[in-house]
Amino acid sequence: MTVDTFAGEAQTDVVDTPDEVIEAPAETAEVVTSAADAAAPEDSAESGEPVEPAAPVAEKPKKAPAKKAAAKKTKTLELTLTVTGTADGEWKAELKQGNSYIAKNLLVAAAAVSRAAKELHEDLSGPIDEVIDAAREQQAAKVAALEAELEAARKALAELDD
Repeated sequence: MTVDTFAGEAQTDVVDTPDEVIEAPAETAEVVTSAADAAAPEDSAESGEPVEPAAPVAEKPKKAPAKKAAAKKTKTLELTLTVTGTADGEWKAELKQGNSYIAKNLLVAAAAVSRAAKELHEDLSGPIDEVIDAAREQQAAKVAALEAELEAARKALAELDD
């Protein structure tokens, strides 16, 4: 018998061999990893050695889940605002970042300190308003004393003019 083949093809005994390997269900399929493994059981059977079943091919390991990107840490700025008041009602402010002063000994109005405290938090505004009220009362008493002294000085001047 003569078989005509193309020049680029090799002649084979296998007829109608599919190009794809069709896998049977895993329960009944015997896994063969190479042609050498397939021939090994027959060779060992002929030599009288016990035949071990072929070990199943390990499944491809699943890729490890991608690590989630670490949450961005918010960069914090630490600024220290110090507001100091005196009994005379003078208020000064200092602003510090770390160990460096950004602003120092700035005169601030008592009303501005009160408004700022109310804007920041109710718990801050109560004690600050109490300090401002005490300073206001002290200043009112001082004004009253000075007015009384001024009136006494005017009377003394008037007596000298008579």
